[in-house]
Amino acid sequence: MNVWITVKSLGKRKPVLAKQAAELPETTHTLRQLIENMVALQVKAFQDKKQQAEWLAYLMSDEIEAQGAAGKVGFGTVYNEGVPDLVVAMETAITAYEDGLYKVFLNDEELQKLDESLVVKDGDNVVFIRFTMLAGRLW
Repeated sequence: MNVWITVKSLGKRKPVLAKQAAELPETTHTLRQLIENMVALQVKAFQDKKQQAEWLAYLMSDEIEAQGAAGKVGFGTVYNEGVPDLVVAMETAITAYEDGLYKVFLNDEELQKLDESLVVKDGDNVVFIRFTMLAGRLW
């Protein structure tokens, strides 16, 4: 099933990830499964991006303008040589949810319990809101 995913951060005006389509398996029946499926999609996208090696990287003017509007212009190169472990990434995401680092909403309704049954339909809107940690210096 296809759902629309948006990732927002409380410290920023623009969404971190604008509304984007994602294909979830039909077996997504709990918040825990939703989070795990989203982590699996992101790890796969990271691995795919890492494997795409361009021989000659360049940016067209429209790409520069679009990336500039988003706040960063770059070639999208992944410099990290490590390979993410899917199981560890899923456990980390679940722990972060339990610790209150982000909230999940399905069609404007907050999902609170990890193992409570939920119905995700084709075309639903899923929003992840990340909470920004406060950090800084004395001056």
